[in-house]
Amino acid sequence: MKTKVTEFREHRMKMNERILNSGFRDFNKFFALDNKAYINGALDAKTKELLGLSSSMVLRCNDCILYHIDRAIEEGATDQELYETFNVALIVGGSIVIPHLRYAVEKMDEIFAEKKNV
Repeated sequence: MKTKVTEFREHRMKMNERILNSGFRDFNKFFALDNKAYINGALDAKTKELLGLSSSMVLRCNDCILYHIDRAIEEGATDQELYETFNVALIVGGSIVIPHLRYAVEKMDEIFAEKKNV
């Protein structure tokens, strides 16, 4: 069964392939830099995804929020770790983050439900 999260993943992968195969090399350079920022280093990948999530909530990018929630859960984040990350974003960003907090909790619930059904 396709969910909105599944559709998001498929669309993201399809469009990233299109962009990366466009022949415009600067896109590839940026994507490589972005990917490298989230690998294990002094901070582990899960922590980096949670940082990206908090930043995305403050910047109010729902695509980024969903991506980082998905990746953070894949890296082993718990609901409590996500709630604390959401709270940091709320404190930093203020009440304008609340609609994105609603979105984040909804997507977190969808992804955890999906994992239970696998």
